[in-house]
Amino acid sequence: MQEGFVRSEIKDGIATITFFHPQSNSMPGYQLRALADEVNKLGKDAAAKVIVLKSEGGNLPAGITAEGTKAVKAGAFCAGASFDELISIKDITTGTTFFSGFAGVINAMRKAPKFVLVRVHGKAVGGGVGIACSGDYTFGITGALVKLSELAVGIGPFVVGPAVDRKIGRSAFAELTINATEWRDAQWAKEKGMYNELHDTVEDMDKAIDALAKKLANSNPEAMAMLKKIMWEGTEHWDQLLTERAGMSGKLVLSDFTVNAINKFKAK
Repeated sequence: MQEGFVRSEIKDGIATITFFHPQSNSMPGYQLRALADEVNKLGKDAAAKVIVLKSEGGNLPAGITAEGTKAVKAGAFCAGASFDELISIKDITTGTTFFSGFAGVINAMRKAPKFVLVRVHGKAVGGGVGIACSGDYTFGITGALVKLSELAVGIGPFVVGPAVDRKIGRSAFAELTINATEWRDAQWAKEKGMYNELHDTVEDMDKAIDALAKKLANSNPEAMAMLKKIMWEGTEHWDQLLTERAGMSGKLVLSDFTVNAINKFKAK
């Protein structure tokens, strides 16, 4: 059952993409593909001058009920990969395809000829950290903790790794990766460069996002596209690199160690 969604709208040159899933805004494969498609589409839309990427938080969106599902946790920006889908993977092709979904999102954000502003209203785990680090300018609140938990379930942050490494540096990336069960607070993420701005409340953050988005919507699109390309120099090989990394995760997710680890985590 496809319980989540990806939606977008354009207003006054500002394109806003919103994703949602009732399981802590985790990302099943269909939703990852939809998110990448939306970023790619808006990147080509002349009406969109800047892109804001966000997830639903707190109350469930209109038309969505919590009955029969796990209600979305107010603190979750994105819980990363869908464990339900991970545990259903039975062959390396399916595994590689699933993890390629995260590769698609990162590469779409990287290649969009517009600045992508990311709004992190709560905790980010695994792939959620990758999305936060793939933004050109990322906002967070003081409760927006981060964790790369992949090693704890028998895999590793292979696909999101290049984006995280690029944004916060090798030492900080290694710290997150190796100590995979520990949260890092938002101030740590700000000091390492993951968050460009940190705000005490969602309301303050949204005001800051709106102010910057409006400035960018009235800036020279050609200049911004040139700057975006310069800022991502050296990543031109990521289409191939992230696909190779997806294969590494796709293989590991089939191991007995990973299957047992995920089942134990889901049982908590």
